[in-house]
Amino acid sequence: MGELSAAAQVKLLRVLQEKRFQPLGASRVVNVNVRIIAATNRNLEQDILAERFRADLFYRLNVFPIYLPPLRERGSDVILLADHFLIKYSKEMNKTVKKISTAAIEAFLAHKWPGNVRELENCMERAVLMTRTDVVDCAHLPPSLQVKEKDPDRKDRSKLSSVVEAQERSLIIDALTETGGNQTKAAKMLGTTKRIIQYKISKMGIDPKHFRKKGKDSDQ
Repeated sequence: MGELSAAAQVKLLRVLQEKRFQPLGASRVVNVNVRIIAATNRNLEQDILAERFRADLFYRLNVFPIYLPPLRERGSDVILLADHFLIKYSKEMNKTVKKISTAAIEAFLAHKWPGNVRELENCMERAVLMTRTDVVDCAHLPPSLQVKEKDPDRKDRSKLSSVVEAQERSLIIDALTETGGNQTKAAKMLGTTKRIIQYKISKMGIDPKHFRKKGKDSDQ
């Protein structure tokens, strides 16, 4: 939507306002009753100020805005998407790649993903192609994910991360205690997935076996 030419913006605005248009090469006018879903990766407010996008068309379209956060702001969704692409490309390449190493997941969560989901998909396609085992590791990732980015605010964020991790650890331990070490049930209690719980448990060095109740087995 943000790439529309000035002439196309005028025509679209006219259709939205008058609810009719004349097809190219026709003499008749067609009445329409439609709902428009528009999407863009541009900042249209800035484009309006730079006179690249019409303000009246923007406000006509911006009736019910839906903000889709970039991948870097979607936290654990990165893990779920990476797992999805792992399965997809394992099947396409007829390879038995079963998991992503903890180190690789750490790299995914630390990366800013300027290319969003498409970049993640390309990354996983490469990783599945590169690995010769059933595990995707850091060595199989693109160079952009293997180079640590300099971040002047990292020290302050590290303090916050420590507090958040301590809180997460406490919640996970409470859930495991209540469910007798059952990771599936613990994930359900916490409103997340077993895959993410397994990753958190591995990262934090928590042993689910310590929470098993006598006479009952927890899932792996």
